Amino acid sequence: MSKLTFIVLLAILFSACNNKTKTSTQTEINTTISKTELQDKIKGGWAGQVIGCTFGGPTEFQYKGSMIKDYVAIPWDEGRCLWYYENAPGLYDDVYMDLTFVDIFEKEGIDAPAASHALAFANAEYMLWHANQAARYNILNGIMPPESGHWLYNPHSDDIDFQIEADFAGLMAPGLVNQASEICDRVGHIMNYGDGWYGGVYVAAMYSLAFISDDVEYIVYEALKAIPAESDFYKCIADVISWHKQYPGDWKQNWFEVEKKWSADIGCPDGVFADFNIDAKINAAYIVIGLLYGEGDFSATMEISTRCGQDSDCNPASAGGILGTMMGYSNIPELWKKPVYPVEDMDFRYTTMSLNDVYKMGYDHAMQILEKNSATIDGENITIPVSEIVPVAMEKGFEGHFPKARTGVHKKLNNENTEIRITFEGNGFVLTGGVNKTINTADNVVMELEMVIDGGEPEKFTMSPEFSKRRHEITWKYQLKNQSHEVIVRILNPIAGYEVNANDLIVYSPEKAEKAWITD
Repeated sequence: MSKLTFIVLLAILFSACNNKTKTSTQTEINTTISKTELQDKIKGGWAGQVIGCTFGGPTEFQYKGSMIKDYVAIPWDEGRCLWYYENAPGLYDDVYMDLTFVDIFEKEGIDAPAASHALAFANAEYMLWHANQAARYNILNGIMPPESGHWLYNPHSDDIDFQIEADFAGLMAPGLVNQASEICDRVGHIMNYGDGWYGGVYVAAMYSLAFISDDVEYIVYEALKAIPAESDFYKCIADVISWHKQYPGDWKQNWFEVEKKWSADIGCPDGVFADFNIDAKINAAYIVIGLLYGEGDFSATMEISTRCGQDSDCNPASAGGILGTMMGYSNIPELWKKPVYPVEDMDFRYTTMSLNDVYKMGYDHAMQILEKNSATIDGENITIPVSEIVPVAMEKGFEGHFPKARTGVHKKLNNENTEIRITFEGNGFVLTGGVNKTINTADNVVMELEMVIDGGEPEKFTMSPEFSKRRHEITWKYQLKNQSHEVIVRILNPIAGYEVNANDLIVYSPEKAEKAWITD
């Protein structure tokens, strides 16, 4: 056992011994919550998520690899939520993505299979990015979960996507972390794998524990039990916990330690060799920094989790939802809650659901999960059988793959140039790019392409100029022999007015390069 693991386990044990629930020291105990309190906490979770998303909206990815300085004012006023609802409703992808899955549970029951969730998600009208869009493309082209989220099929599998969408799983499973993990298994592998999936499992576990504890440290520590200790995700959050003990009054020092050790993204093609970082681990670290240093104060938690930067709307949304669940809707300070009032009856964009709708649905689904898992309902009181948390299965994406080089390709595939050839040395690659229309037409021709590696069998795929149907990258392949390779990409149906722009080639090596490089 490493020294760090020992410190974290010791902290978990200490917190549990001083917490009223004490779930970590017993196989199963009973915890009682009233129906009124359950509803209040569910409302607090959803409202807290909207508050955090709204507060962090103006700074989303404006500060990459940098804290948001104290002198940078982040606006907040009574009309803030309404303005976004009416003018920039896409901000709330954190929420309406959740509602896709909530809607399936409402229509098909709490045992709705992964395929139902995947098809609803893939055919929804909203725009998607990163792991979500890669998964949507996979599903629309016949690659269903769990393969749709697996790193061999999805270069964004370690990204934040499911982490920002897993709130519903914890809110459905009050005090029942293992049940929340099972829901995450069904839904989260649609778009993520490994550390990317663990982000959602961990967030859902914190939500679940927020129903039965009012101790933020306990919630953060105990939820980590749901994650395999050998995973990088676990190690990253364990580091944050350890640094919180080392620097208890200085969240910025913790941020610097996280940046030094965990800021190098190896998966997301947009984040490799870049300051942009949408990796689940580091953004989860910012959630935890906000929760630990916020010490249960809603304002401090919002400020800190947002000022950590990067995905600075999603991270306070998760922190605000967890804290809102812990304290309940009725205890969220009026300063933060007041902007929510005007929008609670307004449907989220791309849905037919409002906050008031999901407050009710969330309560109904939670009651169904509780009853299914032997909770005792006695009038107003609900007795929850809280079991010891079981870690989910170990998964590791991009194992044995380290970024070696990023080079500009800057070639176009069109009706005049139907083939490009690229050579590299390594054990994997990603070729970034997309379809561009050079003519003004409402038609969207789907481009048919093939990729051949080292003269092998062609791998055929399609690319669409439609944003919602696009392939996030042109092509990629991992787990190759570490040697020289030639990649040929061809258009099979060239047509005037359409071209595929090949942008960058990212090359991987089985060992960390002493000096990786980037060139244009």
